[in-house]
Amino acid sequence: MELSVSDLAVSLGNRRVLSHVTAAFQPGRVTAILGANGSGKSTLVKTLAGLLDADAGHVKLGTRHIARIEPRERARLIGYLPQDPIVHWNLAVRDLVALGRLPHRSPFAGASQDDAMAIGAALAATDTHALADRGADQLSGGERARVLLARVLAGEPQWLLADEPLASLDPVHQLGLLDQLRALAATGMGVVIVLHDLIQAARAADDVLLLKAGEVVAFGPASQALAHQPLRDAFGVEVMIVPDEQGRLLPVPIGRTR
Repeated sequence: MELSVSDLAVSLGNRRVLSHVTAAFQPGRVTAILGANGSGKSTLVKTLAGLLDADAGHVKLGTRHIARIEPRERARLIGYLPQDPIVHWNLAVRDLVALGRLPHRSPFAGASQDDAMAIGAALAATDTHALADRGADQLSGGERARVLLARVLAGEPQWLLADEPLASLDPVHQLGLLDQLRALAATGMGVVIVLHDLIQAARAADDVLLLKAGEVVAFGPASQALAHQPLRDAFGVEVMIVPDEQGRLLPVPIGRTR
């Protein structure tokens, strides 16, 4: 199902953070949200997840308003990975990942075979099987990020919304995670991620939404949104467009606009 926003406006306190945002995110595709610091990227993702209320406009999953979907059902449909996620309990990794199955269980029900299979698949997808018996307090920052992604994937959502999921990962695991996100999209899952790196976005995203001061500068296929003029408008930078080994066009920042 399509995840869409129409003429969205969101405020935090007395400050308007998003204005007139309209976009339709498609299942089976990776969409990257980019913009300068303070442009409203995290606020948009939280609003898509139903965690923030809109001042105006609406968010829909298919034909249903996100705000009208019961939270438990919404948690089954949309998985959200926050920026700088915190682990509040020193659980074993397997138990931490199992928390992602809670929206699928009846109150006081034990784990089912479906739960076990989903947890195993999430551990495998994030290369965290070897960490399954380790305590959460024994994880590095990068390991913790991968485990928390596994927790989201264990819920088998239709949509994955991730706020800067690469922030604490080394280059190898950054590339691995981007490959995994593309693999998830290939199964039909919709993936929306907040990124800062233009090159990573060009490599991983099918579509890109650029924000500046809470408004949409460009939204469309990555090759169009990551072109010279949209990036000047969004970031105030000049880029050199170079092909990679697979022929994808990568925008390399070379200086500020004058």
